[in-house]
Amino acid sequence: MKKVIAILLAFMVFSASGAAFAVEDVDKKEASGPEMILDILVLRPVGIAATAVGTGFFIISLPFSLPTGSVKLAARKLVADPFVFTFMRPVGFDTADY
Repeated sequence: MKKVIAILLAFMVFSASGAAFAVEDVDKKEASGPEMILDILVLRPVGIAATAVGTGFFIISLPFSLPTGSVKLAARKLVADPFVFTFMRPVGFDTADY
């Protein structure tokens, strides 16, 4: 039952995030209240989890990425990108805006 609830919650989050950013002003300078709330309550915690999980997978991938010389790529995609998404962009803004 918990898996079903988690899947439904994830579906609602991704559906809501798409709907929240669907109508955008091209010259938008500030985030709206609902965008900020969605970002703080949903997207930032998901970003924290993605950073933690990505770090774990990065460590696991080291024996495979070291011989191929793809450590920097793995670090950027698994650790740095989720970190920047979570901690470096302004609240309420999509990464395309930052």
